[in-house]
Amino acid sequence: MKDHHLYFSVDQMAQVLGVSKSGYYDFLKRKPSSRNQYNQGLANKIKEIFMDSFETYGSPRIHADLVEQGYSCSRPRVARLMRAYGLQAKMYKKFKKTTK
Repeated sequence: MKDHHLYFSVDQMAQVLGVSKSGYYDFLKRKPSSRNQYNQGLANKIKEIFMDSFETYGSPRIHADLVEQGYSCSRPRVARLMRAYGLQAKMYKKFKKTTK
């Protein structure tokens, strides 16, 4: 609704989407939830660990580092946050001698 308020009135959009105008305005004023705030802090720490590892750590290693530092989270949560922020570990192949 926020993106289309120049083209349509809030009243029309609320009616089409089946929500109340007051509910929409209440949603705009609402503060982020505690989970959202924790995820934000966790994402910042994930980015820091990821950059310190020269972008080679994936979610299992980052999760292990976070648990070691005292953060409470699961590996799937770390993977989900990494995916949301576009963090993907670089895969390096081991050197293999191919000539004799």
